[in-house]
Amino acid sequence: MKYDFESVVDRSHSDSQKWQRYRGRDILPMWVADMDFKCAPEIQEALAARLSEGVFGYAGPTPSTIEAAVEAMDRKFEWAIQPEWLVWLPGLVRGLNLACRAVGQPGDSVLTMTPVYGPFLTSPLHADRKRIDVPVLKAGDAWQIDWEALEAAVDTRTRLLLLCNPHNPIGRVYRRNELERLADFSLRHDLIVCSDEIHCELILDPLEHIPWPTLSSGIAERSITLISPSKTFNTAGLACGLAVIPDPRLRSAFKRAGAGILAEVSCFGFTCFEAAWRKGEPWRLALLDHLRANRDRLLDFVRRELPGVTANPIEATYLAWLDISPLGLRNPVTHFESHGIGLSGGREFGGADQVRLNFACPTTTLEQGLQRLKNGVEAARTGSLSSR
Repeated sequence: MKYDFESVVDRSHSDSQKWQRYRGRDILPMWVADMDFKCAPEIQEALAARLSEGVFGYAGPTPSTIEAAVEAMDRKFEWAIQPEWLVWLPGLVRGLNLACRAVGQPGDSVLTMTPVYGPFLTSPLHADRKRIDVPVLKAGDAWQIDWEALEAAVDTRTRLLLLCNPHNPIGRVYRRNELERLADFSLRHDLIVCSDEIHCELILDPLEHIPWPTLSSGIAERSITLISPSKTFNTAGLACGLAVIPDPRLRSAFKRAGAGILAEVSCFGFTCFEAAWRKGEPWRLALLDHLRANRDRLLDFVRRELPGVTANPIEATYLAWLDISPLGLRNPVTHFESHGIGLSGGREFGGADQVRLNFACPTTTLEQGLQRLKNGVEAARTGSLSSR
């Protein structure tokens, strides 16, 4: 089947948060990690069949849904998980928050590496934990874990490490030797690791995704792994994901942290989840081809057309992390909005002088966005209104 990633879907008057932000304004939204493609036809068909049943009461995972999760992890990553390890979630941000509440006590510290997806920074604070940020190192064009800084940052009250792999927003896929060294670090310091792996099916380079718990049985027993097909298949609004927690005591603590307040997954969430991992692989492979082409187009454009802007190699995700520090912008987001493009600002990721751009869109949309980005860069370089 040939899949369509080039038709523009008009979402400007929909319930889309991405598009609502700029409703009525000539600003192209390229900020939040929400693709501008219809989800796989196979998922749409499964949802239509579920809708035709006409009864939408409280839902739980069926044996078939559970089997789909177990089989997908084995097929994709040779990761053998047990059904009892699964904790169903209405989204993985909830998982980050529950992990911070489940591990340690108020006043303990949580370690993470920045720049990183915003909820990694807010979740510890919501749980009355101290957050310790360790910036990743820029080594040429690549990002590297700062091992010395990690060792210096951990303290006697550090209980949890929040890991993002692949790493949003820098697009980094951590290699086995890096993960093994990080595993040794976590064991030496008696840390639980919560690994958010929601982008694991969006690897653009010929690299291997290694689920954190597969490193060793000892690591698995001290792990919370967050996974979902929602980012890959553009179904975040259907709100269904998983925490995989092998250790029963840690799993119990995680569940208790959400008791009475965590929303249940809807019947449509379960339907979407199963269809994505049973039937969505051809669509995913076609999506990756389109994303690679868009990534290459974007990186080439930045090199040729945007002096003062640098973009690092993007190994995974559909998000570009652009360093605009030479432009000297006080408020980069506002500046680029004034030139017709809505981006995510670096500060919300714990960075500075960067913006994040979502290139999961039709080619025509990307080209329009890149031209608006160029207009904003040129205005900043010439000192035009809103630039500084």
